[in-house]
Amino acid sequence: MVELKTPGEIEAMAAAGAVVARALAATRAAAAVGVRLGQLDEVARGVLREAGASSPFLGYQPSFAGSPYPGVVCLSVNDAVLHGTPTRYRLRDGDLLSVDCGATLDGWTGDAAISFCIGTTGPADARLLERTEAALTAGIAAAQPGARIGDISAAIGAVARDAGYGLSTDFGGHGVGHTMHESPHIPNDGRPGRGMRLEAGLTVAIEPWFLAGGQDAYRVDDDGWTLRSTDGSRGAHFEHTIAVTDDGPRVLTVC
Repeated sequence: MVELKTPGEIEAMAAAGAVVARALAATRAAAAVGVRLGQLDEVARGVLREAGASSPFLGYQPSFAGSPYPGVVCLSVNDAVLHGTPTRYRLRDGDLLSVDCGATLDGWTGDAAISFCIGTTGPADARLLERTEAALTAGIAAAQPGARIGDISAAIGAVARDAGYGLSTDFGGHGVGHTMHESPHIPNDGRPGRGMRLEAGLTVAIEPWFLAGGQDAYRVDDDGWTLRSTDGSRGAHFEHTIAVTDDGPRVLTVC
């Protein structure tokens, strides 16, 4: 079931989204050579705690996972692109880190992700990051009232194909509201003009994730969570929670 939000409910979601944005900014600021992933999770926990927010990630256990998620942020390094856990791994110069964070505040949830390099950013990584973020921008721009979900999916997929990156329709965008994952599902590729029509009040997370090697295949680590490219190529992941409004898309996960 798809629930349309009132203007007041969208404002409440924006408050939760601002907490997500602050947590991502603090995590990025703390990410440096020698810092453990677990330390970054503690940074994000501190932001949520200060805001009086809870984490929709902590303890989350969907059907594909064998155990509850152990942190408040997903931290995926290099060939890991989604759902990486906050381990004792120490960041190294040149690592590509993707950070995914959610926050629930006063019963409403926001969800967003960023990717960036630690220290040195090589040209291949810079292109991957730029193109993946560009796909997010294109997907958001397509989320106009009267458009369809396929328009968002097609906009994202076109960027991936043009860049020659691997693209999977698994683990795409999704509705957001009282919980982190609601209807509808938004694949990261599709045909324009297809799918559910977008209406003002719809709130969704749009989240492209691309694999630099050009393949769409991935594997899951023994932890039951971390998704890695099967060819060892690096991945990037960007996400915002947005609201469809009569004036066009509004990004909710910003400070």
